[in-house]
Amino acid sequence: MPDTPTVREAAEAWEALFRCQVGMMRRLQKLAEFKELNMREYDVLFNLGRCPSGSSRLSDLNEHLLISQPSLSRMAERLEAKGLVERRTDPSDQRAVLVSLTDAGRDLQRRIGREHVRHIHELLAPALDSGEMAQLKELTGKISAALD
Repeated sequence: MPDTPTVREAAEAWEALFRCQVGMMRRLQKLAEFKELNMREYDVLFNLGRCPSGSSRLSDLNEHLLISQPSLSRMAERLEAKGLVERRTDPSDQRAVLVSLTDAGRDLQRRIGREHVRHIHELLAPALDSGEMAQLKELTGKISAALD
């Protein structure tokens, strides 16, 4: 049976994970691909691009983002004004709003995404080998699964 970590070990692991993420995000935010769209806007486009139906209710989309529902609503309005998303009333629930990528939004997300992934590789590959990358993915997957 595995040892249960102490409170201190859990806090130290969380702090290490958090500091690593903050450091990476600071580096990534400075990159040229995020001059056209900020990272939060890109995250909305990225998550919409992952929707099997091609659209999502704002409330469902919000579950994958670190912004409040009102902030997401305002951001969706701004992205619509830029021609990157389309908002419409959900036919199955008139109170809900569906958001989907436009062709321009899909193209921009893919273009920024290619650069973003390349830069993530440039940050991680010198630090971790393939086995360690797999281990990191497995460990963070276990944490995510435990949260669900």
